[in-house]
Amino acid sequence: MIGLIAKRFLQLLLLLVGISFLVFMSMHLAPGDPATIIGGPTATESDLSAIREELGLNKPVLIQYFEYVGGVLQGDLGYSFQNNQGVAEAIATRFPQTLNLAIGSMIVAVIIGVPAGIISAIKQNSWFDFSSTTIALAGISIPNFWLGAMLILVFSVQLQWLPVGGLSAPFWTIEGIKQLILPAITLGTASAAMIARMSRSAMLEVIRADYIRTARAKGVHNNTVIWIHALRNAMIPVITVIGLNFGFLLGGTIITEQVFAINGVGRLMIDAIAARDFPVVQGTVLLVATLFVVVNLVVDIVYAFVDPRISYE
Repeated sequence: MIGLIAKRFLQLLLLLVGISFLVFMSMHLAPGDPATIIGGPTATESDLSAIREELGLNKPVLIQYFEYVGGVLQGDLGYSFQNNQGVAEAIATRFPQTLNLAIGSMIVAVIIGVPAGIISAIKQNSWFDFSSTTIALAGISIPNFWLGAMLILVFSVQLQWLPVGGLSAPFWTIEGIKQLILPAITLGTASAAMIARMSRSAMLEVIRADYIRTARAKGVHNNTVIWIHALRNAMIPVITVIGLNFGFLLGGTIITEQVFAINGVGRLMIDAIAARDFPVVQGTVLLVATLFVVVNLVVDIVYAFVDPRISYE
């Protein structure tokens, strides 16, 4: 296990170096000039030159990249071009809302997806199976922005049961939970559909295995066969999907945050891209990439606890 963690940590470093280089170069090669945005329409050429010199934008791109990497290795993600705020501070301020949204969405996805998939497999070709499959396909197909707008229209505007947007209240309070419900459902619907489909496929494969037929032939109660013997083995691919989806949720909240006016990392990245704020874009992308790799490492470790036959030695 220690060898696996060390190997994944090395992969994490190499991945982050590659991502940082690609993001840095793509931002600098894209059209637009941060100095022009900062200086405004009335800025003269001398003003723009002074801004570029102050921000280090007049240096060769590779020199800028190596200086940026050197700062990152020392824990310095740089400063925002827009307000001179530290990038780490800006991300730390916004990240809790994105994390709360991702966790809430994954809870919704697991609570809906896993039971729906298991019951569909147990009751294969029943009305529940067909209904669950149809709803899962609809959940994957519906765009987040449309679903979010419809939920706001029904539950916030018409029924006035839930707030329109924002995550200003602490998530452990009643008001915080009410604020989280609609965006969590919006973001978690597609994940719930994918988890349901994987749960159904994995459970169907397991319940047809020889050891399941043997357990039933011995007279083991059907609930024990399903929920004790079959479920644990069927959960391996489901855990993979859950882990991957949680990583995507952490980096894919941009549209949902825009729809529900949530000041998370997604909105921070969108605003930074529009303003050509290189340090903020690079910092948020590095954060998302790091979290995604860490989540996958955690999934690999969880495998060993779910199925003791798995060994990484």
